[in-house]
Amino acid sequence: MKLWGGRFKGHRDPRFEEFSESFSLDQRFVLYDLRVNLAYVQELGRAGVLTPSEARRLAQGLEAIRRDVERNPGWARGQSSEDVHTWVEAQLGRRIGALAGKLRTGRSRNDLVATEARLYAKDAISDLKQALAGMLDALLGQAQRHARVVMPGYTHLQPAQPILFSHYALAYFEMFKRDVSRLDDCRNRADELPMGAGALAGTAYGLDRERLARALGFRRAGSNSLDVTSDRDFAAELVFACTLTMLHLSRWAEDLIIYSSPGFGFVELADAYSTGSSLMPQKKNPDSLELIRGKSATVLGRLTGLLALVKGLPLAYDRDLQEDKGALFGAVDTTREALAVASRVAATLRLHPERMKDATTQGFLTATDLADELVRRGVPFAEAHVQVGKLVSYCAAQGRTFAGLSLAEAQRLIPSYDEALRRVAVSPENAINRRNVTGGTAPRQVARQIAAAEGVLRKLKAKMAERQ
Repeated sequence: MKLWGGRFKGHRDPRFEEFSESFSLDQRFVLYDLRVNLAYVQELGRAGVLTPSEARRLAQGLEAIRRDVERNPGWARGQSSEDVHTWVEAQLGRRIGALAGKLRTGRSRNDLVATEARLYAKDAISDLKQALAGMLDALLGQAQRHARVVMPGYTHLQPAQPILFSHYALAYFEMFKRDVSRLDDCRNRADELPMGAGALAGTAYGLDRERLARALGFRRAGSNSLDVTSDRDFAAELVFACTLTMLHLSRWAEDLIIYSSPGFGFVELADAYSTGSSLMPQKKNPDSLELIRGKSATVLGRLTGLLALVKGLPLAYDRDLQEDKGALFGAVDTTREALAVASRVAATLRLHPERMKDATTQGFLTATDLADELVRRGVPFAEAHVQVGKLVSYCAAQGRTFAGLSLAEAQRLIPSYDEALRRVAVSPENAINRRNVTGGTAPRQVARQIAAAEGVLRKLKAKMAERQ
């Protein structure tokens, strides 16, 4: 069955048939297709385009197909069609006969698929937010359980300054919180109805598109038929939001891969999310994290492909847009699954606080605090920076830490060095406590951050519960 055969003679090349089919992919839209068609048939009835009897019989046929599909998860096995829209109309014809031909009165596959893609995007956003809530919950839980654990902070992957592990965990909380916000923005722009726009110019029938939008759960009807049938901004935005979420997951995974190696030993993955080696019996590999890191590249590739797909398309609909669904489905599926695994890894992560604390004695993490203390004593920061830098150089050359220096040795490089400065130099906790500014790593500030994160998560869960 074709929806467009009258213009053509003969048979199409089977190779082209196989090349152009999209049923294998867009069969995922079947319930959306049935839902949109049902609402559209009802609107045609209200507008007097269909008689009440015709609208009722079409609706009954569509509902019967929906029930069959829902009862049979393997409904598509052994089926073939040009696309899911063609399949639905063919199934409808088998049930109610020639009346099925009135199904697409005044509409095109262009506005139909655009509507279904937007409905899918809105549902996908809800699923992704649920998965992000799980990740936020796991990160917050770790911050709450290990609020006072001290660890080295790094820049350039070199020891920088001491921080609280809870501060570190909440940094990723902030990243994923932004991902939730991006999804909300995307949903707002996706929440626009294309149906009734026809192929590109609008429908010739007197449909109430605002009423149809409400029936399908959209906030508004598209204001320009030419744009709304060919617009895929919402798809690109959703794939971008997925990509950025995956990049955040990849950064987090990279950290834990490093921190779980024996050279660091800060954390240990649960056995449930690790694998071994077929050759080396001692190995415990962080494969869950490596797969997250690897799959982020796949999602990034899908975004690049989708942007390249739409960059030069003339208005309005072009068949190139058939390819958008592979990028959209793949990005959403991968991101949702990666978040599900990551949240479990995060929740079961075992910390080794003593290894973290020991690491703060290496790398001269309190050097900035020494310079700051000299500034408080009236030394210009530039001069204080030079003095402390020379002290670090002396210690590094001798393979010693600040704690191993005598006052006399230190005074050769910093004349005012005394017991008070020595206490600054050897106390990572003191360095942390000094960062008592909004957003800082001091315990009081981190406690505020934890309280704020608890509020964010509460609101997010409440909003998701309202939508269900």
